[in-house]
Amino acid sequence: MGKYYKRNYDKPRTEEKAEPIRESADDCVTDTVRRIIKAQDEVIEDCCVSSCESAIKQLRKRKSDLAPQHTTIPFILYCNSSCSPFIGSGVFQAPMGNCKRNNNFFGSVETPIFRAKSFAKDSDNCVKLELLLPVTEQCEVLMPALDGCKCGSISQFFPTDDPVTGFQATGICITVNLNHFLAVTCLDPITPIPADADRSSHHSQRA
Repeated sequence: MGKYYKRNYDKPRTEEKAEPIRESADDCVTDTVRRIIKAQDEVIEDCCVSSCESAIKQLRKRKSDLAPQHTTIPFILYCNSSCSPFIGSGVFQAPMGNCKRNNNFFGSVETPIFRAKSFAKDSDNCVKLELLLPVTEQCEVLMPALDGCKCGSISQFFPTDDPVTGFQATGICITVNLNHFLAVTCLDPITPIPADADRSSHHSQRA
């Protein structure tokens, strides 16, 4: 009898494709803020008294150019629940400019514009932000009257009849958890007006 040989009809092997790694919105915001801090640290020593990619490149590019060196990438955060801009708030102390015995007063500020200072110790998501106040062409620091909501429109901070031309540092910092924000958008690099500028005489309250 003839011999019969059984052929091996094994199915061809197929390589399993790995699932693409997708970055969550939380990681996206955190990583962007981390890069902003790194770029700022490269151009100035930090102390607490448009696209983000292009803003970071602009800040780093000026370090090697003859153009004036900017120190800050201002940015806006968008709340996770509402997709609206986050409005940060804080309290400052300033002289009243009179002869009273206790001539200091406490005032509050609110703004959607921030400067990233540093990440909190032993934290990947908690970051310290300094509040930056919009300054108009008439050298007025804008202080719009808000309805108490901390996530809302930013148009009242940028009036068309008195354009914003810069930002003032406040020395007021808040610590936030970046996991609570959905998105971040950056402004062009700037050098803020120092925080020790006369607050009491330049604030403009808008209804």
